[in-house]
Amino acid sequence: MTDTTQNRGTEAEAATPRRTQVTKRGGGDPGARGRTTIADGVVEKIAGMAARDVDGVHAMGSGLSRTFGAVRDRVPGGTTKSVTRGVKAEVGEVQAALDLEIVVEYGVSIADVARDVRENVINAVERMTGLEVVEVNIAVSDVKLPEEEEEEEERRIQ
Repeated sequence: MTDTTQNRGTEAEAATPRRTQVTKRGGGDPGARGRTTIADGVVEKIAGMAARDVDGVHAMGSGLSRTFGAVRDRVPGGTTKSVTRGVKAEVGEVQAALDLEIVVEYGVSIADVARDVRENVINAVERMTGLEVVEVNIAVSDVKLPEEEEEEEERRIQ
């Protein structure tokens, strides 16, 4: 007669949970796996918001683009005010370059405003995207004089 029972070991061995060896696949930090791409428009929005936050910046864009934008903003069903007006970005895999067109308020130091805009834009874009900003070119297209009328938006409902 043959023994058909299996050797199950001692009771102590049966009570100890077995550990299986986990093999890591891909290795490294899971957050570093894959690729992140950032569209030019995303960087343009961040830069536009950061530039508008600087004291002394009255508006963004040239007179013509602001005029067309004001008309476009008044069209029912149109988009909201464009934060990218006056901003052009070129975005690579790890770097970005920006061109800004601004209107400054009369009486402010254009050099100081340009420096502050450049610093604020670089800090915001680098912090939010992780891209290295290699340059921010600023063109001052106009000065807002105190006696110039503000562009008042027409009310849709009176």
